[in-house]
Amino acid sequence: MSDYDLVIRGGTIADGSGGPLITGDLAISNGTIAAIGQVAGSGSEEIDATDRIVTPGFVDVHTHYDGQCIWAEELSPSSSHGVTTVVMGNCGVGFAPCRAGDQDMLINVMEGVEDIPGVVMAEGLPWDWESFPEYLDRVDAGRRDIDVAAYLPHSPLRVFVMGERGAAQETATAEDLKQMRALAKEAVEAGALGFATSRLSIHKTADGGSIPTFEADVKELSEICAGMSDAGSGTFQIVLDAFIGWDEEYRVIEEVMSATGRPATFTLASGNEGPPRWRNVLDLIEQSKSAGHQVTGQVMPRPIGLIAGLELTVHPFVLCPSWKKIADLPIPRQVEAMRDPELRTALLSEDFEEGHPFNMLARNWNWMFPLDDPPDYAPPREMSMAAQAAASGCTPQEIAYDRILETGGKGLFLAALGNYENGSLASAHEMLSHPQCVPALGDGGAHYGAICDASYSTYLLTHYVRDDNEQAFDLALAVHMLSAKAARAVGLNDRGILKVGAKADVNVIDFARLKLHLPEIVRDLPAGGRRLHQRASGFDATIVSGEVIRRFDKSTGARPGQLVRGAQAA
Repeated sequence: MSDYDLVIRGGTIADGSGGPLITGDLAISNGTIAAIGQVAGSGSEEIDATDRIVTPGFVDVHTHYDGQCIWAEELSPSSSHGVTTVVMGNCGVGFAPCRAGDQDMLINVMEGVEDIPGVVMAEGLPWDWESFPEYLDRVDAGRRDIDVAAYLPHSPLRVFVMGERGAAQETATAEDLKQMRALAKEAVEAGALGFATSRLSIHKTADGGSIPTFEADVKELSEICAGMSDAGSGTFQIVLDAFIGWDEEYRVIEEVMSATGRPATFTLASGNEGPPRWRNVLDLIEQSKSAGHQVTGQVMPRPIGLIAGLELTVHPFVLCPSWKKIADLPIPRQVEAMRDPELRTALLSEDFEEGHPFNMLARNWNWMFPLDDPPDYAPPREMSMAAQAAASGCTPQEIAYDRILETGGKGLFLAALGNYENGSLASAHEMLSHPQCVPALGDGGAHYGAICDASYSTYLLTHYVRDDNEQAFDLALAVHMLSAKAARAVGLNDRGILKVGAKADVNVIDFARLKLHLPEIVRDLPAGGRRLHQRASGFDATIVSGEVIRRFDKSTGARPGQLVRGAQAA
């Protein structure tokens, strides 16, 4: 009879604390870590981790698996990159609470903000809930590979309480605020990890309108977060509108924290050009900490941006008037049509028409680069469409057009919109190095046709740790940021660490073999919808609650993932 359920032998253990690496064994029994060091007993299953690193499972605190966790059992791409816990409901968008008849309104918001086709949500979701606790029960009943936690999203809450007035951004009345506060308390007591909202001006509905939460009064945010205080738990997550200015927007966080005492977390990024305003935000975070508040910046370890291509939501000609003539053709016929000199002349000369803000970003030529295999997320500036055009004596449109033709319509573009200041990841490195910032913003479960950043954990380990570069982290620190530091930022204190008695979420990684593959298009969504997916090589095993969910970069079919109800004690 075996002494343990699973023993991982002889690995280099980065325990998530940021402390020194050790070489040894790790034993698991009943879903928890039973021993670390030199383990004499045997396991029912054993993994040889010689020349491998052993880490806690990673935690991504910013995803949008609100729908995918219901219609799918695998929360990929995240689970393909060592992530064992994801937090959804970010940016204030989601599917509960929801009255009968309001589903289309919430779909319109989610489609516009998170690029999930409406037909996918309409077909993939049963909508057999009304309250947020009922939605959590629905999630809890499902089978999945990794754990999920959820924020109470602001847009559904506002529409649930205020109806059309909420969707139209009208000011909430005293009675509205009273109801929202009570529902926030109810949600946290049922298991919400906190409350999430967005003030970002480019977050638009599918039909181009402002989302329900845009410019919501700070009094409203404070009253809802007071519901978390009433429940005695919960984190406030917000996307600020940096286009207005960080100083003015950060005051929103300060006012809410001062009024409620709840911790906050927000999206932080640098611009590509101009003064480094993000450094002042780091100072503001320090001031909040000195005042006794807990606030965490969420930072993407590589450029924040979009992936563009003919098969995707965004590409360099998507809003040209002449594109409408071929927009509904299959890709091969689009490419064939683009070879026609007359259409070429039209598309190369036309300006973009008005459209969704994300589409408008597809012509930022100074920061648009080819994305090939292996994908380079820190490309040299001379590879931009603008730089290539200048070197060739033509226009950026021509460079992009020819790339589309040369690749048969399959060529991808990386539109680096932020975190690539002056063509370097130095700003991202400096933000990530701050004690109050964590790697995040994988956005898994959303932006199916434009973003595939859920692979950032693999990128951080390869680019910032293993490979030669000027901005480097040691392995122990990088693992700490991806696991314990991220988990504790949102109150998940029971994971992200390898110690006796802790939850057995573990990765065994062949560090030398670890690599990212080029994002690919898969068609596995409801209604035949397509999405971007990105694979990794080098994850020998990913373990959730003691069960091996992935082995040698492939799913084992195990489904131990659970709904995490609220903040967790260590």
